[in-house]
Amino acid sequence: MNALRDTQLAMARYLRDPDGQPPPAGIEPRRLQVYRELVYNNLAGFIDSAFPVLHSLYEPGAWRALVREFIRGHRCRSPYFLEISQEFLQFLMEDYRPGPGDPPFLCQLAHYEWVELALDVAAAELPPPQAVAAPLELVPRLSPLAWLLAYDYPVQRIGPAFRPAAPGAPTYLVVYRDRADRVRFMEVNAATARLLELVRDNTGDTVAALLDRLAGELGADAAPTRAFGGEQVLELLAAEVILPRGPGPG
Repeated sequence: MNALRDTQLAMARYLRDPDGQPPPAGIEPRRLQVYRELVYNNLAGFIDSAFPVLHSLYEPGAWRALVREFIRGHRCRSPYFLEISQEFLQFLMEDYRPGPGDPPFLCQLAHYEWVELALDVAAAELPPPQAVAAPLELVPRLSPLAWLLAYDYPVQRIGPAFRPAAPGAPTYLVVYRDRADRVRFMEVNAATARLLELVRDNTGDTVAALLDRLAGELGADAAPTRAFGGEQVLELLAAEVILPRGPGPG
């Protein structure tokens, strides 16, 4: 049993790092090559499909080296293939040291792409639709399938033709899954992002009360904030980013 365990551990070390670890003794090189390609191709396939934009920014050799470093150095916390993308994101954010050839927005773009996949496979469902007669009187809540995100780069625009070299103004995004199970994103300004934070943390206030609170934080007049914010709320209700929890206290 000890000999078998030693062989299995040697095989695992070799498959993680075939260029830095010796192969286990007694196994034909041709068969080792099959295992090497099988392990790499399976893991790389999940990563490539989860991070297509990030993948497109690398030369093939550089991308392969990045995936190889993940396989060699990261210890996955989950055994599920669907969570390989999350493990790769954790590797980039916690273990990886970017080099000169890596984009400065590496982790933020990877996070944005991971969010799309995470929402696509999320088990949560939208509740049955409800008619909304008086939006300002509703007690709102954030959809369980809507995530409010803030980045230093416009990650939704990044691609081979657009690679920002330095951070800019904050980018606020709402990424959400609709009733057709399509993952969508909505770019919002700082005020709407703050309103959505208030909705996310809301325990019983109406939309009107939240807008009044927002006006106070912004140092703005309550009436125009209610008017403009009410229009934003209608759009967010239509997209079902915001959901009605029930009537307010009056």
